[in-house]
Amino acid sequence: MTPQMRKFLVWGGFLFIILLIGFSGCGSYNNMVTMDEAVTANWQQVENQYQRRLDLIPNLVNTVQGYADFEKSTIIAVTEARAKVGQVKVDANNPESLKQFQDAQAGLGSAISRLLVVAEQYPDLKANQNFLDLQAQLEGTENRIANERRMFNESAQALNTYIRTFPKNLWAGMFGIQKRAYFESDAGAEKAPTVKFNTK
Repeated sequence: MTPQMRKFLVWGGFLFIILLIGFSGCGSYNNMVTMDEAVTANWQQVENQYQRRLDLIPNLVNTVQGYADFEKSTIIAVTEARAKVGQVKVDANNPESLKQFQDAQAGLGSAISRLLVVAEQYPDLKANQNFLDLQAQLEGTENRIANERRMFNESAQALNTYIRTFPKNLWAGMFGIQKRAYFESDAGAEKAPTVKFNTK
């Protein structure tokens, strides 16, 4: 083998390795961006469902306020919990921020549950069609929130797993793609809030 041929093979092998690394980096980066965007899109759906719940609350509060002897402290608790949720600035990439958001939402969910439990003592309210419609919408929204949170966690897990495997972890570090936070289950949250009542 001539020296020129050896030189050609060495440079050819070197170029091949560089191209292989480049293609690996490009492919990994594109996959990471796709997965990261999926997490972001799922997060926006979570926010949409929480916003839907927030939007239902004023109508629910207005409906129950029509009953003069309805417990004012319960209505105040719901209103304050709703205001607290509105004050939380959430960053879905930050586990602490996501936890604060989750805690505020759990407080609101608890206040709504108390409101609906108290409503059980008012037969006329339980028979009010507007109240029943709001109850059904709220129940559906709670189910959608749980579903969207599950989808967000699944997409975050897919991204987190992908960027922790070798050699993708090297590319993730180089491109600044970071692990995403998860929603954690609230204590006792294995069951959706009970928002359905007997109307008898």
